Amino acid sequence: MLILDPQRSEAVRRLCELIVPGSGRVGPEVYIDALLARMPDEQRAFALCAIEALEQPAAAGSAALASHAATPEFMLVRALACEAFYSDFVAPGVDATGAWEEIDFNTPLATRLAKDWSYMGIS
Repeated sequence: MLILDPQRSEAVRRLCELIVPGSGRVGPEVYIDALLARMPDEQRAFALCAIEALEQPAAAGSAALASHAATPEFMLVRALACEAFYSDFVAPGVDATGAWEEIDFNTPLATRLAKDWSYMGIS
């Protein structure tokens, strides 16, 4: 991990799981950490503040997190969680299937696509 410490990494995984059920199994925190590492400083700072603002509500469960659904912080974290999962990312070393199989996204082109996350610094 380049940006997220272990506590915040766990918070990101918990947030992703609450916002996109089932996404925690693919290691979305690895994808989001790679995105954060490539953001301009100001955007990264806002994203980290957004994660921090939602950590306590997420720890309390989905009902507590729902009260933040209209906030800019929630909207940003939701966008990150959706991208991390629906891009069909699976963290290295994680034994899980990606979202595309789950949602039956199997067009001929999609099934031939070799996903390579090295451009994000993930190998």
